Amino acid sequence: MKTTPAFGISGWKNSGKTGLTVRLVEELTTRGYRISTVKHAHHDFDIDKPGADSFRHREAGAGEVAIVSGARFAIMHELRDEAEPALAEILSRMAPCDLVLVEGYKREAIPKIELRRQASKSCEPLAPNDPYIVAIAADHPIEKQALPVFDLDDTVAIADFVIQASGLPKR
Repeated sequence: MKTTPAFGISGWKNSGKTGLTVRLVEELTTRGYRISTVKHAHHDFDIDKPGADSFRHREAGAGEVAIVSGARFAIMHELRDEAEPALAEILSRMAPCDLVLVEGYKREAIPKIELRRQASKSCEPLAPNDPYIVAIAADHPIEKQALPVFDLDDTVAIADFVIQASGLPKR
């Protein structure tokens, strides 16, 4: 079975990861690709509301709760005392598509673009210590870099690169 390619958008807090991910999803889906996303959260999060039936199911101890409607479905899995699942496990549970864009997961062994923004939490470059970073996108000039460098706002050029780097057919 063919594995869906994954491509990461990585960088420090406030580097523009979500903005670029959204713009790439828009650009790539406009070109006819089926795109899915995975976002890593570094904190406790909830997509459910206290008092909702599904919330009450989880609070009662259900390990997984599926909410299904005619428009969408979501499956929430409570980890309880389990370790956070590896990215590979999450990717294996996703429906087939052309490409999964992975936001966050700085340390994963997937090709990724490093975002550098002067206003981010840290300006320490990730690329020198991560062989999986295949390009850089920045809001400021980057000097003497062996990797391709893009303007952070040049979504079209970044999308072209992601297509090429992921081995997707041109559309």
